[in-house]
Amino acid sequence: MIDQQFFLLIHNLAGKSRLLDFFGIFFADYLGYFLILFTLFFLWSIKDQRQRMRALFFLALSLILSRGILTELIRYFYHRSRPFSVLGFEPLIGEVNQGAFPSGHAAFYFALAIAVYFLDQKKGKYLLAAAAVIGLARIFVGVHWPMDIVGGALAALFSVLAVKQILDK
Repeated sequence: MIDQQFFLLIHNLAGKSRLLDFFGIFFADYLGYFLILFTLFFLWSIKDQRQRMRALFFLALSLILSRGILTELIRYFYHRSRPFSVLGFEPLIGEVNQGAFPSGHAAFYFALAIAVYFLDQKKGKYLLAAAAVIGLARIFVGVHWPMDIVGGALAALFSVLAVKQILDK
């Protein structure tokens, strides 16, 4: 119930301002590409070839585990309908027919941000803030419940910590 109330608090801002809707759509659908680009530049800035390859491997494994395996495994066993299906409205971005929990976007971008945070705390903080903005925007446009975003972030955290633990051995 609190999940729906928090959703409505954020989503009810949609449709009130064309500018706010524009930013909501931009952050929900396009900000992630800038995070990926930022991360690629970050990787390129690592001068030591061995460290760069280790960082790339760490990032890739974290993303694969978080978004590609853990998120899909949870969705296979637990289906949660998206807000626009439950509440009967048209989202600001294209409808998705997959289950909502956990958010694949949150799982991906939080895994990216947390992994970068372990490599460089200053840059990682920026990516964490941007991942949170993407999560809020996905709620705003009407494609995710707040707990979907939290679930994706937790899947990301678990995945990055697991990969870090394995690679550190």
